[in-house]
Amino acid sequence: MSLFDLSWRNMKRNFRLYAIYFISMLVGVIIYFTFSGLMFNEDVVTAIQNKDNYKTIIFVASMIVFMFIVFFILYANSFFMKQRKKEFGMYILYGMKERQIAIMVFYETLLLSAISVTSGIFIGGLLSKFFGKILMNLMHYKDDISFAFPLEAVISTALLFALLIGIITLQSYVNVRRMQIVELFHATKKMDKPFAFSMPLAILSVLLLIASYYTITLGGSSDIWKDYFKETLMATTVALIVGTYLFFRQFSGWILQKMSQSKNYFHGNKMLWISSLRFSIRGNTVNFTFNSLISAVIIFGVGFIAVDYAVKADVVRKEYPNDIIFSSQDNRTLQQIENIMNESHPILAHETMTGIHTEKIANRKLFLDHPNYYTEEFTIFPEAQLNAIVDLRGVGQKVDVQGDEAIVLTRGIDAPTTYQSPLPEMTVLGDHTFQVVERIRFPLLSIPTDASGGAEHQPSVLIISDEAFQHLKENHTLSSYEVYKIEDPKTSNNVSRQIYDIVMRTEGSYYSAFIDMYAIDIESSSLILFSIAFFAAIALFALASVIYFKQLREATEEREHYAILRKMGVDDKEIKQIIRKQLLFVFLPPLLLGLLHSWYLLYYTVILIIKDLPALTTIIFSVMGLYVLTYLIFYVSSTSIYYKIINEKNTR
Repeated sequence: MSLFDLSWRNMKRNFRLYAIYFISMLVGVIIYFTFSGLMFNEDVVTAIQNKDNYKTIIFVASMIVFMFIVFFILYANSFFMKQRKKEFGMYILYGMKERQIAIMVFYETLLLSAISVTSGIFIGGLLSKFFGKILMNLMHYKDDISFAFPLEAVISTALLFALLIGIITLQSYVNVRRMQIVELFHATKKMDKPFAFSMPLAILSVLLLIASYYTITLGGSSDIWKDYFKETLMATTVALIVGTYLFFRQFSGWILQKMSQSKNYFHGNKMLWISSLRFSIRGNTVNFTFNSLISAVIIFGVGFIAVDYAVKADVVRKEYPNDIIFSSQDNRTLQQIENIMNESHPILAHETMTGIHTEKIANRKLFLDHPNYYTEEFTIFPEAQLNAIVDLRGVGQKVDVQGDEAIVLTRGIDAPTTYQSPLPEMTVLGDHTFQVVERIRFPLLSIPTDASGGAEHQPSVLIISDEAFQHLKENHTLSSYEVYKIEDPKTSNNVSRQIYDIVMRTEGSYYSAFIDMYAIDIESSSLILFSIAFFAAIALFALASVIYFKQLREATEEREHYAILRKMGVDDKEIKQIIRKQLLFVFLPPLLLGLLHSWYLLYYTVILIIKDLPALTTIIFSVMGLYVLTYLIFYVSSTSIYYKIINEKNTR
């Protein structure tokens, strides 16, 4: 029998063990190919406005996902190899050399990889339409996405997983070379030993967690966070990590120890699952700690990005409040522009604003906290123009300016201010001096934009009384602007591009549209959310798999123990109860602690700050719900396979 035949025979005889390894690699291929496929999908790339930014984000995300897949599959391979060390010992006794075993493992890896890569690319291609549609929906685009198997994505997936095959083969060979024959026969029988648990350390773990939670609840406005931010952050992080470690190492062990000392310890099957857990505390501590902390970080990250995505439209709207605004055109051109709008985005409201451009104002720092973000020249408008735009937008407060009073309009970076006597003065157009009574946050003219976003300064605007403006306009050149409110501005990309091209034919024209910046921001935010959601999915899958693999190994080790229980008269129903209770204690504590950590982080850094987003709690609980669902699936699967493994020896 050749080594290749032996490899194929091993795969058929140990289907369940190989299936776990195969699924791990298959999931990795599907996720990576999905990312890579989206980067080269022509339908998606055509719909994207900022193509370079899109490809950069997707490429970086795919590399991060691939690196995580590498570590995940290497861990799965390590588990896989450990389960087969007794088998390798038999091969060595029969005269096989380590090199031959390595070649056999290489053949197995090659076969599994070929099947998983081929299947993963096929499934990933079929899912490309689904995930592409999700991405388009996140970006609020209505473009159709077709099934795609981009050649570039297929080649990159095949090459990267070929590299991974080489790494896996090297890892397997090193593992075999390091083991002695005696160790190979007893590798799966190494049992953790119970140790005495300390009540003071158990109490300390709870105190550290409470202290870290309390520090988080103080918030960024408290003195300790303001004055000692780095020190407080470091102390809170250390307390959370150490507290979590001691919670699993000492507190959970101490609880089990107390349960074993209770009067009803020998009632029912309590003794069986508690004693088993006490033996496994030492070996599971690091896994549980790592799972809880990383899960908390992942949930916090996804929740934070999801909230950022949800509020993106409001943030952009505050800075770019005009659906479309541009320099006034001749009647024929204006009619052409309005026809373009009405074809797909009917006009809901229209106002014409007339203003006067000033010279450069030297003392802008008196009125603007961040003058570098604004134009040096001001544009003067009468109060009636501002009040008309307030009515058009349905947002803001109308103003009443008297005599030589004036109001400076700002964007979000400058807070509203009411000036006290003596009022600051601004001299414009040579010798016209106005007293600035107030600074309000209301971008009348938003930052000029184009299809690539806004890159210029915020137009500086001064509001004066209608009477004062009537006096000024007699001797100065007027500039007019057309302001439009249209239906469904979030999908007006094509309309904005057409109007921009028409308006900018005239040199020095002004143009700004909400959709131009919204499209750029929502694309970036959607890509980040999409990427981190994929990363979170594979990360949570991998973290839960760590516990899953550990339980399968323990199930293999405990076959003989359960065989003895059967001989003592313990039936299948009670054995299943023991397994369910034992695994519940394994999966539930990391899940609950991970949820608790992430809730404190999200509630006091996001939820309390962003109070005016109705969907906020829905977003947070949806993320947590997916996390719980992942663990529930692994718990149910573990109990089923655990029972099958410990039952195998008795059904032969």
